Amino acid sequence: MSETTVNTHPYTLEIVPPKAEGAPYQWAIRKNGKLVQRSDRSLPTEAKAYGNGMEQIEKLLSGAGDR
Repeated sequence: MSETTVNTHPYTLEIVPPKAEGAPYQWAIRKNGKLVQRSDRSLPTEAKAYGNGMEQIEKLLSGAGDR
């Protein structure tokens, strides 16, 4: 299995596949190649990991996390 990568400038979403059968998926968000955020929970499917990661990117793009 290889990682699924989606570009949402300037952020990149990486879906990290499970290391073992039945293990959970994770995601990582990078900005210009540097890690910005990663999933704090394990997700049961690639689709759920993708959806959760994209929600976080949308928050970052909208400035919801800026204070």
